Amino acid sequence: MEDFTKLMPSDFAKRASSMSNGGLLSSSAVRSILPTLVEGLTDGIVIAQPLGANAPLLYVNKSFERLTGYTRNEVIGKDCRYLQGSQRDQPEIAHIRAAIQAAEPVDATLRNYRKDGSAFWNSLSLRPAWVGDELLYLGILRDVSAIRQAHLALDRVANLDGTTGCLNRQSFILAAEARFAKDATATLLVVKLDVIGFHDLNTGYGFEIGDAILSETGRRLREVGAALVARMGANEFALAFELPDEAGARSIVTLVSAALATDFVVAGANVSLRFAIGYAIGHTGGSAISVIRNAGTALWAGKSDPLGGPRQFRNADYEEARRRVRMTRELKVAVANDEFVYHFQPQVDLLTGEWLGAEALIRWNHPLFGSQLPGSFIETAERSGLLLDLTEPSLTTVATFARRVNAHRNKALRFSVNVSAAEFLKHDMAEMLDRVLQRTGAEPGWLTLEITESMFLNDTPGVMDAFERLRQIGVGLSVDDFGTGYSNLRSLETFPVTEIKIDRTFVKELATSPSKMVIVRAIVDLGRAFGLTVVAEGVETEVQRAMLCELGCPVGQGYLFGTPTDAEGFAASLARIGSGATDAA
Repeated sequence: MEDFTKLMPSDFAKRASSMSNGGLLSSSAVRSILPTLVEGLTDGIVIAQPLGANAPLLYVNKSFERLTGYTRNEVIGKDCRYLQGSQRDQPEIAHIRAAIQAAEPVDATLRNYRKDGSAFWNSLSLRPAWVGDELLYLGILRDVSAIRQAHLALDRVANLDGTTGCLNRQSFILAAEARFAKDATATLLVVKLDVIGFHDLNTGYGFEIGDAILSETGRRLREVGAALVARMGANEFALAFELPDEAGARSIVTLVSAALATDFVVAGANVSLRFAIGYAIGHTGGSAISVIRNAGTALWAGKSDPLGGPRQFRNADYEEARRRVRMTRELKVAVANDEFVYHFQPQVDLLTGEWLGAEALIRWNHPLFGSQLPGSFIETAERSGLLLDLTEPSLTTVATFARRVNAHRNKALRFSVNVSAAEFLKHDMAEMLDRVLQRTGAEPGWLTLEITESMFLNDTPGVMDAFERLRQIGVGLSVDDFGTGYSNLRSLETFPVTEIKIDRTFVKELATSPSKMVIVRAIVDLGRAFGLTVVAEGVETEVQRAMLCELGCPVGQGYLFGTPTDAEGFAASLARIGSGATDAA
C-alpha cells in the first residue's frame, strides 16, 4: 500500500500533470490529486486503518495539525484515542467502536484535548472505505467548541427559573436523580416549602413585589449550602442536601427556616412572611424522586398546621395522600354515576313547633361503604374541582323536591342548600338558579343558598352583583355559622342577605356559659334590627329550645326536631305532621 505521508503536494501535482491527456482526467489521476485538495480543507482530515483493537493513523492533513497542535511525525502510526486524554469513558466512544467493528459510518461529538492540554469539542465524522481487501476509515474533524458552549449556555438558561435564577422543577428532578444515584452511603435530605398567603401578597402589593419576594427567597435559599435549589411551582421551592447521616437533617432544616425568618425588604415594602415546610430523608443510590415526592407529601400535610413548624415525612402522610388520590378517583366515578343524594333536616318555629323548611344536606351513597357524610369527602371534592360538577345537579335535585313537597301546601316550605365560595365564584349562580327554576318549575322563594362569612371578604368583581341578582330572582341568602368566622357587622348592612344562622357551638353551651348567652342574644338582636331571619343550629334539648325562645330566636334546627333523613323519609314525616297541607294533599 502506498505511504501517503511520503508524498508532498508538489508530488501529487506533478503526477496529475503527467496523467493529463488534454481531456478529462483519468480516475487514477483524480485519485492522485485528492491529497492535494485535502491539504487545503479547513477541517481536519485523517485516514486510519483498523487493526484489531487499534486504528493507527496513516495520514493527517495540515488542518489536523493546526487543530490538535500535533505534527504528522508525532501521530502517524498512533491510535487517535490519545486525543481523548483521561476522558475515555465518554458514551460516544462505545458507539464509535461498535460502528468500526461493523464497518459502518458513524458521527459523534467528543471532548478532545490538544497537545498543550486545552480542551475542545470535536465533531467527528468517520466513513469506511475499502481499498481492495483493506478497510480504511476517513475521518473529518471540526472544532465545534463555540457552538457547544452556546448550546450549553442555552441549556443552562432553559434549566433555570427566570424569576429566581434557581433550577426549574424538571431540571431539579433530573439533576437529583443523576447526582444522588451514585453514592449509596450518603443520606439525601429534600426540603420543600412554600410561601403562605402568597396570592394575597400578589393581590395586595402587586406582581412586581411578588416576583421580588420570590427572587429574594431564591437568593436566600441558595446561600444555605444546598446541593440543588429549585423553584418547583408558583410559590413552592425545593432544596436537596447530601449529608453523612440522618442526624444532621434537623439542624439543616432549622438553618433553612432561619434563612427565611427575617423580614423581606423589597422595593420599599417591608414584608413579614410565613413558610410551610416539609422534608424527607432517604439514602442516595436509590430513587431520589421518591424522596422528593415524600417531601411534597410532608409539605401538604404541614400546610394544615403552618404554625406547627417544619414537618418531617411520616408514613401516615403517605397513606393520607393515597387516600385522597383514591377518593378523588372514586369521586369522579360517583359524579358520573350520580351517586349523590340529599337528606333533609327540618327547621321549625321554636314557639309553635311548626315546620317552616329544611336544610338539604348532601350524602354520598358509596357502593361499598354506604352513606357517607360530607365531612368525609367535601374537602377532597372541593380541592379536586369536582364539587363544581355537583352544583347544578344538586340545586336541581333540591328544587325538584321542593316542588314536590310544596305542590299541595298552603304555606310553602323553604329549602336551604350549602354553596361553597369556589362554587359561587366559578359559577354564575344567578343564571344557574334561573335555569334550574325554569327546568323544575320550583318557585324561587322556596330556595335559600347558605354561604359562609368568608364570602364577605371576597372583593372579586361581580360578587355583589351576583348577590343582588339572586335576590332579584327571589332566592334567599343565608350566612351559615354566623359568629365563628370573619364577622363583619357592616357586611350585614351591605350584602343583601335574608338570614343568619347561629352556630351550634354557641347553642350547645347556652345553658352553661353566660358568655355564649350574651353572644346569642346579640346575634338575635342584630337579626331583628336588620330584618333578617335568625336560625339556631344544633338544638338538641328542651332547655335549649326554651332559652332560645326567651332570647327571641324564631327558628331552630337540630335533633330535637328531627334527624336528617332522605327525601322519602322527610316526606313521610311531613305527612304525619300534616301542618300546612291543603285538603288535596
